[in-house]
Amino acid sequence: MAKKAEPKKAVSKAPAATKAKTAPAAKAAPVTKAAAPAQKAVVPKTAPPKAVAVPAPKPEIAAAPVIETHGAADDVRRRDFINIAAVSFAGVGAVAIVLPLINQMNPSADVLAEASSEIDVSQIQPGQSIKTVFRKQPLFVRHLTSTEVAAMGKVDADDLRDPQSLDQRTKVGKSQWLVMMGVCTHLGCVPSGAAAGELKGEFEGFFCPCHGSHYDAAGRIRKGPAPKNLEVPEYTFVSDTVIKVG
Repeated sequence: MAKKAEPKKAVSKAPAATKAKTAPAAKAAPVTKAAAPAQKAVVPKTAPPKAVAVPAPKPEIAAAPVIETHGAADDVRRRDFINIAAVSFAGVGAVAIVLPLINQMNPSADVLAEASSEIDVSQIQPGQSIKTVFRKQPLFVRHLTSTEVAAMGKVDADDLRDPQSLDQRTKVGKSQWLVMMGVCTHLGCVPSGAAAGELKGEFEGFFCPCHGSHYDAAGRIRKGPAPKNLEVPEYTFVSDTVIKVG
């Protein structure tokens, strides 16, 4: 009977031991709660250094603009170089484009071949005119009579629409020879009067039937819509009987 009672005591002691071990653990919990407020109190002590550290970098900021100024100057120089280079390339490109266009507008070879023309006037009698071609346009050469020279010399140039005297339209000592482009100054028509039997107009010179422009024997506009006299090209007398036009 005594051997059976021993195990019961061992079982009754086991719960006591567990109670003793768990009881201190329950009492240790308040210690951790008391430690928490201590950690919160430490935080305000470390906050003030952050506010004190702000004014410290001010001397370094004052020196920064000097470095930035040099950088800006370098950028300006680089930008100027780029602009100059771009303008130079654009200029070269424009010249390369424009030159062919200008050359295209220059007179062709056949026109240059007719840049000047010599005309033999020995067969033109006083009162007669001839019609020839100069630079692919009609050219009139008229041999004035002494009566026509005197009559054209008496005309007051100031009363004309395009004031020109006979001396201004002829060469010195050769006032009987009149050289004119046979193109009406109104719309580019070819006036009549250079060939025999053609209408000479009201002033016995040249007449444009297209719009009614009348020129006198010196090729000056006297009536009608034409604003200018018949054009006198550049010409010289190579000899007494040969005229070089152009």
